[in-house]
Amino acid sequence: MSTPVTSNYYDSTLYNADLRPIPRKARTWNSWAYMALWIGMCINAATWTLAAALIAMGMDWIQAVMTIVVANMIILIPMVCNSHAGAKHGICFPVFSRAAFGTRGANLPALIRATVGCGWAGIQTWFTALALDLAIGAVVGSAWTEAPTLSLGFIGEMRITLWACFLVTAVLQVIVIARGFEAVKQIQQISGPIITVAIVVLLVYLLIRSGGNLGPVVSQPSQVGWGKEFWLGAFPPGLMANIAFWAALSLNMPDFTRFAQDQKSQIRGQIFGLPTSMLAFSLLAVLTTSIAAYVFDVLPDTLWSPDALVAVLGNPAVVVIGALIITLANFSTNVAANMVGPALDFTNIFPRYISRSTGVILVMVIGTCMLPWKLLASPESYIFVWLGFYGGVTGAIGGILIADYWLMRRTKLNVPALFLREGEYTYNKGWNMKAVIAFIAGAIAAVGGAYSDIVDGVATGPFPEHGFIPILQPLYDYNWVVSFVVGMAVYLLLNVPNMGYFKTVKDIPFPEVHDVAGPATSEPVVGAAPVVAKV
Repeated sequence: MSTPVTSNYYDSTLYNADLRPIPRKARTWNSWAYMALWIGMCINAATWTLAAALIAMGMDWIQAVMTIVVANMIILIPMVCNSHAGAKHGICFPVFSRAAFGTRGANLPALIRATVGCGWAGIQTWFTALALDLAIGAVVGSAWTEAPTLSLGFIGEMRITLWACFLVTAVLQVIVIARGFEAVKQIQQISGPIITVAIVVLLVYLLIRSGGNLGPVVSQPSQVGWGKEFWLGAFPPGLMANIAFWAALSLNMPDFTRFAQDQKSQIRGQIFGLPTSMLAFSLLAVLTTSIAAYVFDVLPDTLWSPDALVAVLGNPAVVVIGALIITLANFSTNVAANMVGPALDFTNIFPRYISRSTGVILVMVIGTCMLPWKLLASPESYIFVWLGFYGGVTGAIGGILIADYWLMRRTKLNVPALFLREGEYTYNKGWNMKAVIAFIAGAIAAVGGAYSDIVDGVATGPFPEHGFIPILQPLYDYNWVVSFVVGMAVYLLLNVPNMGYFKTVKDIPFPEVHDVAGPATSEPVVGAAPVVAKV
């Protein structure tokens, strides 16, 4: 049953200038903008280490690159599906999620996504600080590289100069995002081509130095073969970890696609931008590391960090240029992929008090408190603890959003009602408990069996040897897929009684002319259609 709500006002507790739908005339991003965005986001230190982590698990380079490409082809599907809402309705992820989770319940997926983003923001800031430290050290010399250390107890102990690089990097990122999305777009369009050309030049230089020898990584055989040990052992967790790598961004891509000229622009840009960039960069990472190990006669394991690779080049000028390019790569990725979305998620919680600028400060503070230098201490913690666990949690959110938007609402949304406390998306006091139940079911199924292997009597991670719920342990190796499917299935089943209602939903766009910052009690949303509330 439904009753009309006659109010045509938006609620200031759900609305501000950062959350408002983008007017049609302001949607200017074309396919190249999204390709450049993905090229810029894919080329960074974190993606450089993906192949290294898989090789450390026993794969050869072909298996590692194949796993990365397959994972990105899979995650591209929910990414484009969720992006559709941004391009069609001009809304960002936190607002989009209100349709499925409710006007208050949307804070649940927003906070989860924000927490993941904060973790990544800290990781990428740390990578950027390392590269900046290398560049300055190559110029200044021992006065910088041998500076006194500063111990902060359980937080860690490092050189004062490295702490300073981390602080400077964090502040600069906040400044860039505070300038707005156009600043982020410009950085991506500038950094992508520069970084790509630099890596190709480095690879050609190393090939000439090596006389065409591709190095030890390329010639290293697989330790797991191509049989059961690979397909049922190393491949599933490696695949899930690489799906999880972009899982959070697959949720909040509407933050960017709301600026798209049309659907074709965002679809073409992402289809050509993500898989090809990850394939190319993974290959470049493997080949460059392998050949450099041969040329400089060092172990490949010591070169899987880009700053370590640049450091062995020797020539101070080359080291400085290389380190600055790495700094640019990590910086451009972080501001786009890891900080914009979480900042909007925090804004969604308290729109009246948290702006995008305040939100990004929160992202950086929380990301630092997650101690990224410790999170990256080993491939096991990186793959199983960080990527695996959060991939299992966020998968359910993606499944629920796609089920609600595509299968039930058929991409139709009453956009003005997304900004009203009393309206179509109010559900039960702002919470759609069906979505919450589906999320909990998907998350528990995926990560309830989270486990840590025991090697030589020592646990390789923080989880129990046989998982929190032992019967679910086998599912953890397939965590993202399990979470996505279970979340979607439970949500659809719980909504079977409401299918009649979903057949009646209609598209109601947000008015193009409105007061973007006024409170709910000041100006009406001009031209807003009556809102229908479910009771």
